Parts: sequence; C-alpha cells; structure tokens
Amino acid sequence: MAPRAFDLIVLGAGPAGASAAVEARRLGLSVALVDKARFPRDKLCGGGVTGRAQAALAGVFGALPRDLFHDVRHVRLMAGARVIGDHPDAPVLAMTMRRAFDAELVGRALAAGAADFTGRRAALELPAVAMTLGDGTGLTARALIGADGVNSAVAKALFGRAFDPKEIGFALETEVPGPPEAAAELDLAAAAWGYGWAFPKAGGTTVGVGGVAGRNADLRPAMEAYLARHGGAGLKVKGHHLPFGDARPDPARGAVLLAGDAAGFVDPLTGEGIGWAVTSGQLAAQAVAAALAEGRPEGAGPRYLAATAHLRGELARARRLRALVYHPWLRARCIDLLARDMRLQRRFLALLAGEMDYADLRPARVLRHLARMVLRA
Repeated sequence: MAPRAFDLIVLGAGPAGASAAVEARRLGLSVALVDKARFPRDKLCGGGVTGRAQAALAGVFGALPRDLFHDVRHVRLMAGARVIGDHPDAPVLAMTMRRAFDAELVGRALAAGAADFTGRRAALELPAVAMTLGDGTGLTARALIGADGVNSAVAKALFGRAFDPKEIGFALETEVPGPPEAAAELDLAAAAWGYGWAFPKAGGTTVGVGGVAGRNADLRPAMEAYLARHGGAGLKVKGHHLPFGDARPDPARGAVLLAGDAAGFVDPLTGEGIGWAVTSGQLAAQAVAAALAEGRPEGAGPRYLAATAHLRGELARARRLRALVYHPWLRARCIDLLARDMRLQRRFLALLAGEMDYADLRPARVLRHLARMVLRA
C-alpha cells in the first residue's frame, strides 16, 4: 500500500502536539496526528495551568469547558513543617486532571481536521520525513513536529538521545482521593534542587515531590514523609522524568522541529510545562506553514529558532535563578529571605501564576539581597 502523504506529521498528541495540529489546520496544512496512546489516557502531572498557559490555550483552542479546571486562590508556601507564607488571595491557579484535559485538546485537533493516527506506535525514518505505523500504514510529510515528550524518539533521531537523565528532573506523584485540600501547597525544602506540591483538584489532591534527578538518588523517603502529611500514607506512587533545566538551544533541524517536553521547554524552577508546550506547538506550526508556503520546508527550523527566542531566553534566566536559589550554600538563606519579604513572595506567586516573566523579577536584585545575607552570616 502506498504511504499516505501530508504536509505535516505531528508525533505526540499532548498539549504541544494538539496545539501544533490545530494551528497547522487553521493555516491550511494537511496534518497527521500520531501518538502511541489512545485518548483519554492517564498522565502523571501536577496539572497546574497558569494564567500564561490559559492565555496560550485560549489563543489556540478558544474557550475550554470550565469543568476541566478547579480554580485555587489560596496558596501556602512551606519549608518542611515551617510555614513561610500563607496567601488566601493569591493569583488564581487553575488545576486540571490531564486525562480529561488532554482528551479535550486531542478532540479539538481531530475536529479541526487532523487525521487520527492515535493509539498506534510508529517507526520513524529520518532525514526523510516518513514513518511506518504498527499496523503497517505508511506516512510521509514535508515536515515533522516532534511533540513526543521527555523520551522523544524525534530528539533521539536528531541528537542521539533525548536528554541526559542526570540533568533533568525526576518526580514521584500520586492522587489522594477525597475532598480537595483548601490550599495549594509548595514545600520548598522537600527535595534537593526541587520541591514538593499538593494541588487541590475536583475529587482529590495531587501530591508529589520532584527535583533534579542527579541530585536526588532516592526520592522515595521524601515522598513517603510528604505524602503522610497530606493523608496519603501507603498510597501507590508513580515516577516520571521531567525535562526541566535542559532546554535545547537548537530544537530544530531543517524541517524537523521539537516542541514542548521533547524540546525541554519546561520551567527549570517551577516545573510548569503546559503553557510553554502550547506556545511552542503553535509557533512550530506557524514556522512550518510559512516555510512550506515558500516551497522551502528546510526553512522551518531557522524560523522556529527565531520565534522561540523569548521562550528560550526565559528558560535560560530561570535556570540561572535556580542555580542560585537551590544551591546548597544559599538555599536556607533564600528561604529566609522569602519568608521575611512579603513583596518578594507576591512576586514569586505572580511568577508562578504566569503573570510576570523572569526578566521582570530582576535576578540581580535577588542576588544583591543574598550577598548581603551571606556577608551578615
């Protein structure tokens, strides 16, 4: 059977892939949406949808059903058993369960006209953009967007491996059933170069602990202690890698582009990735459409690099700040500084909610504060 030809293949149907498919269809491209999973499917994720992410989602998908989200205004900042900040009027954080959320986005991509190849494994062929599905179906395209997550087959084909597992994050997580907790909680001391979270959602609370994998040889004791504090002692937990802190400086090669987790577009400090996934998927589709309109598919990569310059700059600033605030010599002092400075706490919450950028945080000011504290110590 002759392979089916498309303008674009999108491998991976999470938020980045669904966004790329919807945007590409809006721009008139024929799209094959491929994923080994059939949706709905379960996905480990804290599920926080920031204000920035909500704006990005609205720009691609329009209004989403409100029952996908559980809005939280009360945020508590902890350092172990120590309360360092309690904010009942914090900027709104929308919490979602990825099973329903991702299924909604995939449904919209298919409704927009993307051809449905979900629920099928694929063998990728590069540099020619082609793949063979598990049922023998062949696909070809003029361009490819790899939105296939932290273990991206596209990234492996381009660069030899997806990520260095020691440089990215690892998290343990579970769902504690029952009435959701009243406040969203962040424990800034729950893991080395990371934190713990308890995020209320409809029907329960997502509880997890995560940090840089190479600095947390065994997260299980920390997870067990944190989970016990939130009424989930004994519950089964699952683990997953998170590509935060290792964003690719070159997430494209010609007509092959990486988006979302596959490109490492995850906030190195907060671990938030949904907003950047949606944005990068949209930008990747726009770059492909412009390049194909010129008859030069290989021009998609340079266009995408230019379009994601701000995004990659934000992630670089976040990584530099993470190296400062999570450093073993400075972490306790950073927590003390945050505990004493309510203005800094409000800025941190605004950053967490996506209401401000890292450039707005003025890292040099934070560094001067820390320098004075170290000198006093």
